[in-house]
Amino acid sequence: MSTPVTDTPPLMSHLVELKRRLSIAIVAYLIGVMILMNFSEAVFAFVSTPIRQALPEGTPLVFLNAPDVFFTYLKIALVLSLFATAPITFYQMWAFVAPGLYKQERRTFLGYFVSSIVLLISGAAFAFYIVFPLIFDFFLGFSTDMIQAMPAIKEYLTLVLKLLFAFGLSFQIPIIIMVLVRLDFITPEALADKRRYVIVWAFIFAAILTPPDIISQILLAFPMMLLYEVGIALSRYALRKKEAAEEHV
Repeated sequence: MSTPVTDTPPLMSHLVELKRRLSIAIVAYLIGVMILMNFSEAVFAFVSTPIRQALPEGTPLVFLNAPDVFFTYLKIALVLSLFATAPITFYQMWAFVAPGLYKQERRTFLGYFVSSIVLLISGAAFAFYIVFPLIFDFFLGFSTDMIQAMPAIKEYLTLVLKLLFAFGLSFQIPIIIMVLVRLDFITPEALADKRRYVIVWAFIFAAILTPPDIISQILLAFPMMLLYEVGIALSRYALRKKEAAEEHV
C-alpha cells in the first residue's frame, strides 16, 4: 500500500523560504564587509573631515591602544556593508513579502521604503554638513597654547556613528506618522493636540541620543519638531486624497 503524498505545510514552507532569503542577505553582507574593509581608510579620511577642519593645521588624530585602528576600520566596513548590500537585502525581503500583497499595497510599501531611505540620507547629511562643523568648532575653540586637543579615532568614530544614527532615525518621523494614520492608530487632529507634549519629548530624546551638550540637542530637537509638523500635514493630505478617491468609486 503506497504512502499518500502530503504537501508541505504552508507555515513550514514560508519559514524555509524566509530562512533562504535571510541566508542570501547575510552572505552578501559578509562578503561586502570583506571587500569594503579595503576602503575603510579612505572612508575614515572623509568622515573625519569636519573635526580635522576644526583642529589647528597639522594636528593629528591619535589612537590609544594598538588594536584601535583595526577595529575602527572594521566598524566602518560593517556599517558601509549595510548600505552597500541594502539593494540585495531589500530584494530578498521584497521577494518574500510581495506575493502576499495586493498591487496597491505593493505600491504603498515601495513608496514608504523609498521615502524612508531618502529621509535617512537627509538626516545623515544634515548631521554631517551642518551639525558636525558647528559642534566641533565650538568645543575645539576652547583650545589654548597650553591645552591642545588630540582626538582619538575610536572615540571620534563612535560619536559620529551615534549622531548619524540619531539624526537619520529622527528624520523618519513623517513616515512613522503617515503609517500610524494610515493604519487608523491615530488621527492628524489627535497628533496636533499632542503638540505640546511632543516639544518636551523632542528635547528628552535629543538629550538621550546626542552627547551631553546643548548645541547638538537643540540641533536635533528642532528638526524633530519640524518633521512632526510635516508628518501631520502629509497625513492630512493623504487622508483627503483617500477620501476623494473613495467618493469617485
